[in-house]
Amino acid sequence: MENNVRTRAAFTHMKDGSAEDWKCIADAFLSYARALPDRIIRHLKLLEGDFGGFPVDRLTHCLQTATLAYRDGKDEEYIVCALLHDIGDTLGSYNHADVAAAILEPFVSDANHWMIKHHAIFQGYYFFHYLGMDRNLRDNFREHEYYARTMQFISRYDAPAFDANGEILPLSFFEPMLRRVFAQPKKSLYKQSLENRDDEVA
Repeated sequence: MENNVRTRAAFTHMKDGSAEDWKCIADAFLSYARALPDRIIRHLKLLEGDFGGFPVDRLTHCLQTATLAYRDGKDEEYIVCALLHDIGDTLGSYNHADVAAAILEPFVSDANHWMIKHHAIFQGYYFFHYLGMDRNLRDNFREHEYYARTMQFISRYDAPAFDANGEILPLSFFEPMLRRVFAQPKKSLYKQSLENRDDEVA
């Protein structure tokens, strides 16, 4: 510990934490949080080479989904949602849409968050009946305000994105968009605290 500057908290139980302890933690969090886009990109790359029986690997599918949305004139936030919609496949094998939605939620609109959270149900129209499931589960949400939005995401961008011969822009093309979308949370339990600290730094 140089110049008596603490870099780690000293408590063994949260109830014993001091203001100084939590300053150490908050200071460490800021730099860690700013590196979130790097961690997301590394995790997205884990999908490369993972086919799972599909015609293209999962990274290619994500890139093609985002490419289709980009070519259709969607905004950056929407495109980043398209890019990350299946990022949960590695750890959320049984709820991949929930994983992607949880990552995106602090940074995107309610409409885009809902769309990604429910996309697995909506895409099921194309194959649930082959697995002994109800392909019309999406109809449970027919009156929801984001139903049409999610239908469009599936039909225009997600479902057609398994074409190895189709256009697939590289991850490097989308990286600046991803970094902009993840630069600052729109909603978070810690949002006010983060804003206060940013003011202090400024």
